Amino acid sequence: MKSLPPDATHETVRDALIAAHLFAASPAPLGGLAIRAHAGPVRDVYVEWIRSQLAPSQTFRKLPLSIQDDRLIGGLDLAATLHSGKPVLHPGLLSEMHGGVLAVPMAERMPPGLAARLASAIDLGRVTIQRDGISDETPVSFGLLLLDESVADDEHLPPELLDRIAFRVDLTSIPLSVMRQAVQEFPEILSDLALSHAAPDEGPVQVIDALCSTALALGIDSLRASMMAARVAHRIALQLGRSEASLLDAALAARLVLSPRATRLPVSAEANQDPADSDASSPENNADDAANAPESEDVPNDAASDASEDAAPPTQLPDDMDELVLEAAKAAIPAGLLSQLLADQGRIAKGSSSGKSGALKKGGHRGRPMGSRSGIPGGHQRLSVMDTLRAAAPWQRVRQAASANQAGHVGHHVSLSRLIIRAEDFRIKRFKERSETTTIFAIDASGSAALHRLAEAKGAIELLLADCYVRRDQVAVIAFRGRQAEVILPPTRSLVRAKRGLAGLPGGGGTPLSLAIDACRDLAASVVRKGETPLVVMLTDGKANITRDGQTGRELAQQEAREAAHALAMLGVGAMVIDTSPQSSDLARELAAEMRARYMLLPHAAATELSQAVRTMSVR
Repeated sequence: MKSLPPDATHETVRDALIAAHLFAASPAPLGGLAIRAHAGPVRDVYVEWIRSQLAPSQTFRKLPLSIQDDRLIGGLDLAATLHSGKPVLHPGLLSEMHGGVLAVPMAERMPPGLAARLASAIDLGRVTIQRDGISDETPVSFGLLLLDESVADDEHLPPELLDRIAFRVDLTSIPLSVMRQAVQEFPEILSDLALSHAAPDEGPVQVIDALCSTALALGIDSLRASMMAARVAHRIALQLGRSEASLLDAALAARLVLSPRATRLPVSAEANQDPADSDASSPENNADDAANAPESEDVPNDAASDASEDAAPPTQLPDDMDELVLEAAKAAIPAGLLSQLLADQGRIAKGSSSGKSGALKKGGHRGRPMGSRSGIPGGHQRLSVMDTLRAAAPWQRVRQAASANQAGHVGHHVSLSRLIIRAEDFRIKRFKERSETTTIFAIDASGSAALHRLAEAKGAIELLLADCYVRRDQVAVIAFRGRQAEVILPPTRSLVRAKRGLAGLPGGGGTPLSLAIDACRDLAASVVRKGETPLVVMLTDGKANITRDGQTGRELAQQEAREAAHALAMLGVGAMVIDTSPQSSDLARELAAEMRARYMLLPHAAATELSQAVRTMSVR
């Protein structure tokens, strides 16, 4: 490119356009392309350019996240079935998109079930329907365009789909002017690429081995990544008018496919070299070895090559080939990307989050529809009319014939136009709703806790309650001091009641930590029984000195506190221990570890900071 300077931003745009061009040329073989960018003109220009690269016969459609299975993979055509009296298949969206591209807006919020169905269709190359009296198998072939608009820490693209697509691009920091200019000058990019990539001197096996070595060095565990990189290298060669991939094609494929998947930076050969080997390979030692070497070692090159063939595998690669592909992949890894990837993996490993409004509940009476189940409507159960008709439709011809035969025996006339619905056809609507979150504050009001910590806790609770109408949360407060732990504020959303309960909270006395944890466990268990999600936040320095029976004794009190923390951990609720000590306390850390809770030190915390920490914890 002559107009665009070769800085990191323009290299990112260049690679993104090459990836999009390769994907548009063969969407299904390359799986798809994930675009990380907020909704805006930059992403619109990029996606529209991808559409312009598709062939006229290739369909481009958007996939709604709320799509039902009968629309996605196909199902019973209710109107045609009722008209004909026999099951009629309605093709699904995947069948209609054969050879095309499916764009998925807000793919970071894709339900796991939908992601699993898409991954299965990609792996098998077909969709199978066996329900509602229909048995059918349809070939499918499509490419995915995953639009990642994630903002929160707990939002991420489905890993099962990321593993099956070739490309990932990040356009969050790309200016609109740069994107438009790069799109206009893309023919120059292809021209420069064709001039720089010469005919291959290596064989296809060497190219594949170089890509596999690079994937291993970058810490990529999935074999699909190496296979996809080899496929991309071959596609690059085809785009440039060659039948086999060259070393430079492999290097570009490593940049486009392997670099975004990297989980570590490769260690250089010098860092892996043993110090003894390093000393042995020094110039002085080499000179001595050369001087002392017997003359019989001076053999012809052909003989040396023949002798080395037995010791080395036939597919062993030259070091410079591996290094070239690896360096190309390393150059495409932005600064700070690996730490971000590791943080994302840690969030993914924690499983599904409770969300800002609590955990998901299935089978409720309100919320987002999630299909139906067999059952008789009654009480709060609502009949799903369409699903009931869909279940009854395949049996209409059989039932009407049986009803006509039965009516003929008794001399009655039966209208064949009426529907015959039986009890086993009834379907009940199912919904998915979010449960409420109850945050339980346990405040150490003993003499060891600084009095100004109580003021910070009061302010934080008031700030949290201000968001309750939006977050649908409740707040409870347990205060412990002296020889007791009492619930001074039951679960509530009332800001007035909270202020009234917190206003007269006294301080001083011993620290009955075990009683406080027991009270938190009992209250959290009652919250769980009501179908809500509890979160325990304990503000303490961890210095227990009062036992359960009210006796003094630091060692026994600490032992009982650890036992109570372990019992709370067994309940499986989210928890946080906020250390109120001026400096980090080992006792508070041990308490958090026993409770399986997040530990946080707030030596100079303000109410706003404490409120923000709890709010962040509630969405994990």
